[in-house]
Amino acid sequence: MTMWPCDIKVGRKFYYKPIAYYITGASFSHLFIPNKPSILIIDDDTAILRTFMRIFQKKGYNVAVAARGEEAIEKLNLRRFDVALIDFCLPDMEGTKLFSLIEHNSPGTLKIMWSGKIVAQERMSGVDTLLGKPIQPDKLLSIIDSKLKNRNIEL
Repeated sequence: MTMWPCDIKVGRKFYYKPIAYYITGASFSHLFIPNKPSILIIDDDTAILRTFMRIFQKKGYNVAVAARGEEAIEKLNLRRFDVALIDFCLPDMEGTKLFSLIEHNSPGTLKIMWSGKIVAQERMSGVDTLLGKPIQPDKLLSIIDSKLKNRNIEL
């Protein structure tokens, strides 16, 4: 049996719900706390999703995660986010393909692209910040906090 990037195999069972469901233990419709900054983390690496989800939640952010571009599109169609952390290489699309949808649905969203590869600058039009992987959580938090303060959004 072929295992798709969003499938999870536990023992002999395969689970086909979006990976974010298993990481957060919640469906797409979980509630966000009003007046708290919201962040959407889009990455196909479940360890990165889990780690940064916990870090941002502890810092007071409303957090949603997506392991594929299609999951991200569903979440972007449901709500507006203050920050989108986007992996350049997703299993079903290039992360830059999400920029136009983010601009359309929530024009003020801070778009941060991260990648473990060298990315040509001309492919990054529309991104607010480009970061290399691995990134230290403290550095990422500092970047996001300062950019949100410039937009008058604080925790």
